Amino acid sequence: MLPWKRVLRPLAALLLAAAVATVPATTATAAAAPSAGWNDYSCKPSPAHPRPVVLVHGTLGNSVDNWLGLAPYLKDRGYCVFSLDYGQLEGVPFFHGLGPVEKSAGQLDDFVDRVLAATGAAETDLVGHSQGGMMSRYYLRFLDGAGKVNALVGIAPSNHGTDVNGFTRLLPYFPGAADLLTKATPALADQVIGSDLLKRLNAGGDTVPGVRYTVIATKYDEVVTPWRSQYLSGPDVRNVLLQDLCPVDLSEHVAIGLFDRIAFHEVANALDPGRATPTTCASAFD
Repeated sequence: MLPWKRVLRPLAALLLAAAVATVPATTATAAAAPSAGWNDYSCKPSPAHPRPVVLVHGTLGNSVDNWLGLAPYLKDRGYCVFSLDYGQLEGVPFFHGLGPVEKSAGQLDDFVDRVLAATGAAETDLVGHSQGGMMSRYYLRFLDGAGKVNALVGIAPSNHGTDVNGFTRLLPYFPGAADLLTKATPALADQVIGSDLLKRLNAGGDTVPGVRYTVIATKYDEVVTPWRSQYLSGPDVRNVLLQDLCPVDLSEHVAIGLFDRIAFHEVANALDPGRATPTTCASAFD
């Protein structure tokens, strides 16, 4: 790399990080009163945005903290926005998404039905972070969710599992470790590359007919690794690398879902491709 590039790249990254961290006032309001702004069951979708958006948090997330950035962002753009808690373990407050993926998909099924009944919409769009992007696919494939969903946007989703930077390859060297993982935190075991659940989910293809798929990944992901395992193949699939949109975006697995407004802009494009605008580094200021 040329010397001037070594100087300018960190500077650009610093400026971008400052911009991404500049959250609008509505987000600050949501942080102070998390129920304000979304999960409003009196919200009726507009002609411009006729489908409610259901946000599906990741492992160790919850319906509020995971979405303090994205929920107000979409609400400000005229969407009816909802989020659920799923995968709760007894005695573990706040940190959800730990129960078996199959059971969590059933919770998503019930929640989507509730949202559709309240809003009067025929379909919804799903946005899932990490496990939320993968678990939503289980709902689409095995619980007849495809008839109720127009689009699925996965933000750093664990679609084909993770080796957590090689850590899971060490499990066979520790007798009983894999069984303990399955019993204590089933969702973590379900997301290990090669798990029985992932084999069933991805057998016969990654997608189901009638649903548009978008995957937004970052090459700096340190949780769902290798990051290319997040990508899907099949019809109506668009795989997006965050750094192709903005080369100096340094967001990793958590940041891309929590506060990266460049990723948020691409989520909005995926939800409404007819009104999409180019996503660039400047989208951090939108």
